[in-house]
Amino acid sequence: MKVIDLLKPNAIALNFNTDSKEALYDKLIDLQSKAGNISDKAQYKKDLFLRDEEGPTAIGDGVAIPHAKSAAVKNPGLAAVTVPKGIDLDAMDGGKSNLIFMIAAPKSGGDVHLEVLSRLTVMLMDEKFRQKLLSATSAKEFLKYIDEKEIEKYGNEQRKEKTQASSSTSKGIKIVAVTACPTGIAHTFMAAEALEQKAKEMGVEIKVETNGSGGTKNALTSRDIADADGVIIAADKNVEMARFDGKHIVQTTVSNGIHKPEALIEKIVNGTAGVYSHTGGAETTSEGGDGVGHSVYKHLMNGVSHMLPFVVGGGILIALAFLLDDYSIDPSNFGMNTPVAAFFKTVGGVAFNFMLPILAGFIAMSISDRPGLAVGFVGGALAVAGTTFASLMNPDVNVVSAGFLGALFAGFVGGYLTLGLEKLCSKLPESLEGIKPVLIYPLIGILVMGLIMFLFNPIIGGLNTLLNSGLKAMNGASKIVLGLVLGGMMSIDMGGPFNKAAYVFGTASIAEGNYDIMAAVMVGGMVPPLVIALCTTFFKNRFTPSERKSGAVNYIMGLCFISEGAIPYAAADPLRVIPSCIVGSAVSGALSMAFGCTLMAPHGGIFVFPVVGNVLGYIAALVIGSVVGALLLAFLKKPLGEKAGLVKKGDKVTVK
Repeated sequence: MKVIDLLKPNAIALNFNTDSKEALYDKLIDLQSKAGNISDKAQYKKDLFLRDEEGPTAIGDGVAIPHAKSAAVKNPGLAAVTVPKGIDLDAMDGGKSNLIFMIAAPKSGGDVHLEVLSRLTVMLMDEKFRQKLLSATSAKEFLKYIDEKEIEKYGNEQRKEKTQASSSTSKGIKIVAVTACPTGIAHTFMAAEALEQKAKEMGVEIKVETNGSGGTKNALTSRDIADADGVIIAADKNVEMARFDGKHIVQTTVSNGIHKPEALIEKIVNGTAGVYSHTGGAETTSEGGDGVGHSVYKHLMNGVSHMLPFVVGGGILIALAFLLDDYSIDPSNFGMNTPVAAFFKTVGGVAFNFMLPILAGFIAMSISDRPGLAVGFVGGALAVAGTTFASLMNPDVNVVSAGFLGALFAGFVGGYLTLGLEKLCSKLPESLEGIKPVLIYPLIGILVMGLIMFLFNPIIGGLNTLLNSGLKAMNGASKIVLGLVLGGMMSIDMGGPFNKAAYVFGTASIAEGNYDIMAAVMVGGMVPPLVIALCTTFFKNRFTPSERKSGAVNYIMGLCFISEGAIPYAAADPLRVIPSCIVGSAVSGALSMAFGCTLMAPHGGIFVFPVVGNVLGYIAALVIGSVVGALLLAFLKKPLGEKAGLVKKGDKVTVK
């Protein structure tokens, strides 16, 4: 299969000019549809923008490669557009993009096409080739240049697993590298090509393993790693690191692999790269690595993402138990009075009770890899139990669960405790290497974690009790203000740190039995897409045709609690869209609290409305907040004719 097998003449548009990213995407999506590659334009567009949230797909030098794996893709394919004036797509080098290829990749199925797509991204790194494409006067000529370049670079064979730089030009330095990006379609292979080309110029031998969507290619062997003088990890996702223990390593982002290959290679050649110790932490050299705040956020999100399935599944089953039970039989045993209700309550309760140990375990695992999982998990379970030294000596002592705060504490302490143990054990004889992860780390780690949790449980339990008492004591205006703040936070950055902070607070409240807080959080997150949908429906003259067409999709996204549906509109007009969404979400959050709505599930949107407490009030809160936000947005946004300096008279439009 060749590149031109995936790029058809009817999927190419030359000399298309626009300043709007959304208009550009709409054009490319139309081309994909004409080529028969996609079945659902709206779904594909949604998936494209979701992919864009992970990072820019404009890679610099005038090239952008927007892409997404989507269930809307019927056949893998390409669409191409040239934009002579260029368009700002947040390129890594700050420049405008004038050569855009959009990749449509199936959500599942064969990955043969990924190899071909990786070829194209590598070919686009050649400036002369890019200039040829931009000078093309027809789709036929455009395809001719691509075909010629592919034959020149790859011949008629598949890209082979190889080591760039021959021994005759090598300086005697050998490097191995790994490249990986979240989707593994474009950036992974471009970073590999950049490193290989630069190593060849520098006379350095290199072998690059690519972790793409089609699996691992050019995999590094134990011999490759043993013979290497250093390792370069250019990746935006987790890479198996244990195999590089004891090697000089430079860790960086995949974008630096594309744009700064020489600097990365120089660190290995000059011997300035740190040494990686998998059992004792890393002393690696980092290029553009995570800051402390981002690292904490990443570890927390790892725990939360693994915890959510237990909260969602368990919480909904418990809520169903209450729906199916008969309160009049025994009010004190509500939820377990009938066999059917008891079944749902029991199964849901078991799932729900795993929530906090899972949170703690996977926070610890994110910090210290697999050795930290058991230590964090046990710490989370001890936090839930609330056991203290005093309760061990006197069974009559009242035990208070450390709850969500205790699980957070246990997760971070467990992770860094395990890292400390690995560092301490790094000096032990090699003969003990095999028993460290199965005996030393879990035994000592769990023991020390037990001592720490028994010591801190009373303190954290007291703080947890104080917080919960304060929340439960809130009523009237104070509770409405809390709902207003949390609802508004869900719209500040729609999936960013503020949104996630409110969301984590909501899930923490579920663990403590404060279900009204989660209700306010979710309704606040449902509002932004609904604000956009309503405004594009009833105030059409404020939006372009493509914006109006995409606006209807936001009804679905809003009802499904996908706040990110409003991001394209917020990015295009932040000063009007974001305040309108914040106000609408804040109103909904406040009304949810005022109406006494509750929710035991942290996700699901309209699909979990059957288990919402006071569902009619909840629907009212959602509708009112969405309408308020839409009206405010309509007020702030002028009709397009006015913005362009036009006045409509009858059927004619004249310039003021």
